[in-house]
Amino acid sequence: MDNVVAVGEQDFQDQVVEGSRQRPVVVDFWAGWCQPCLILSPMLERLAEEYEGRFLLATVDVDANPSLARTFGIQGIPAVKALRDGQIVSEFVGVQLEEALRRFLDE
Repeated sequence: MDNVVAVGEQDFQDQVVEGSRQRPVVVDFWAGWCQPCLILSPMLERLAEEYEGRFLLATVDVDANPSLARTFGIQGIPAVKALRDGQIVSEFVGVQLEEALRRFLDE
């Protein structure tokens, strides 16, 4: 079972919304030009592997998927949203310390 998957407009509904009915899905909205994203994304990927499938990390490149960014009201990146049962249950914007990321994931 994958712990990290890149998603786009075509597979977001299936991978993220429907996937969140099986296990929590954490969505990382990022862009390649965003310096804070280049710090946060690798930390989230490492934690996704460490948590061994307790959640799926879905990454969304906002430049390649602008309608997803609009749909979710993304105004600043990195933006992270956690979904369970098709609903957003928690979210934050900006780089977080690893300790804060663990608290976010453990919720």
